[in-house]
Amino acid sequence: MSLSHTAAEYMLSDALLPDPSSSRAKGLRLELPSDRLLKFVTVGLPLCLVSLAFAREFSAGSQISCFSPTNFTGKQSAYTDTACWDSLIHHGFDAEGRAITKSLWALKVFPYSLLVVAVLMYLPYLLWRYAAAPALHSDLLFIIDELDKSYNRSVRLVQHMKKVQQASAEPERFWEEYERARRERYFEFPLLERYLTCKQHAHALVFIYILRNLLLLLFLAATCLYLVFLHLNIFFQDEFSCSIKTGLLQEEPHIPPLIPCKLVFFSVFQLISLSVGSVYVLLIPVVIYNALQLCQWDKGLLSVYEMLPAFDLLSRRMLTCPLNDLNIILLFLRANMSELTSFSRLNAVSALREATANKEDIDTVIDFMTLLAGLETTKPKH
Repeated sequence: MSLSHTAAEYMLSDALLPDPSSSRAKGLRLELPSDRLLKFVTVGLPLCLVSLAFAREFSAGSQISCFSPTNFTGKQSAYTDTACWDSLIHHGFDAEGRAITKSLWALKVFPYSLLVVAVLMYLPYLLWRYAAAPALHSDLLFIIDELDKSYNRSVRLVQHMKKVQQASAEPERFWEEYERARRERYFEFPLLERYLTCKQHAHALVFIYILRNLLLLLFLAATCLYLVFLHLNIFFQDEFSCSIKTGLLQEEPHIPPLIPCKLVFFSVFQLISLSVGSVYVLLIPVVIYNALQLCQWDKGLLSVYEMLPAFDLLSRRMLTCPLNDLNIILLFLRANMSELTSFSRLNAVSALREATANKEDIDTVIDFMTLLAGLETTKPKH
């Protein structure tokens, strides 16, 4: 055996991927980076701001300040503040002098409404986690494992071809058999390709993903409309007239009919609502982009793996409408590229393939590794 053949054998044996570790199943990412960012912002922002609002309430004490008459004692002034905060009803007069009332209850429940917003924003992610993530996890684990195994099968096939070529007494006949085997697709490993083809006809994952984004878009729009309603109707009125002449105090002559009050926390709630509303408005295009990225195929990964002799999903034009589960799986394969060991090696081979002068002789990774093994010295020139 020549020195070049020995070196080629060691190089091919070193090209094999190690067996996958058990931590691969635990390390799979079941959320896209953009979706994870949306979750942290849409859920975390209202929780953070409402915690600041509650901290402001606990540290500052009373959230309202009423201007009681000078003849009121301290207890009467405290009672006035409490009664006006409990009612939060503005008493005024219209242009014709008629008495009108306006409820400001939304200011009292505003911090709690932000908690409701945070819970609503988390619902789409719960839907994805329990309705789609288990099936996606099994799909990714199987496809990543099969892609790495297909790479190893190709390397082992090259090793076997090298031994057969060395033992062949007729080099011309060997290359004729090799070309015929490629034409008749003897090198196929159809399990993975048929599995991916089957995923083109499934729509469960893509339906749940689109529903998740639609729900998130709906909740974002509803929250923005709610904040707009608060600003137009309530958040421009930090002062109101309160009436405590109710119940036992209704007949008391020394109690004025209306007492002016001012909301102490008003500016804080304005800042919180503006922050949440502006951030949510900026996130709406991100949600729309996440949904629209399903309208085109991510062909970068598939084109690299078409160097394998068993994988020609693109060249056989099997990719049809991108709104199917295969497109979702490709997006998550891109997000889990660190778990796909064979991709980096095939990507490097692809770069060498592009830089090779005789491109017509290099169609798959078998061709490249055959040249790498030193068989090009005996391959007939066309």
